[in-house]
Amino acid sequence: MRLGDLERRVMDVLWVDFDSELTGREVAQQLPGYAYTTVLTVLTRLERKGLVRHERTGPLHRFAATGSRETYIATLMNDALNVSSDRGASLARFAETVSPEEAEMLRRALDTATPPGKRHS
Repeated sequence: MRLGDLERRVMDVLWVDFDSELTGREVAQQLPGYAYTTVLTVLTRLERKGLVRHERTGPLHRFAATGSRETYIATLMNDALNVSSDRGASLARFAETVSPEEAEMLRRALDTATPPGKRHS
């Protein structure tokens, strides 16, 4: 699921403080030029999309990303592969576009990855 410009900006704020929960006001303060209510609307929309969770602590609503930026990017990459009629060809073409350093990173990641059928829940 691709993000709109303001959704991405809000997520960028939450991803920077990934281990922290921020109030809507704290998020809005990091996005000058956007009204507080607009930021709250975007946070609510991102929560419906499953990218944000929120907790109420007294009168405050605290928001946090449900996953890291890297998890989001990996999901986008997998979504792109899912629309391909030939995942193998798409992967092969992608492999042709990466630098030697990135190819080595992929090799190491593949060597240490747990196959989908063997993951523990």
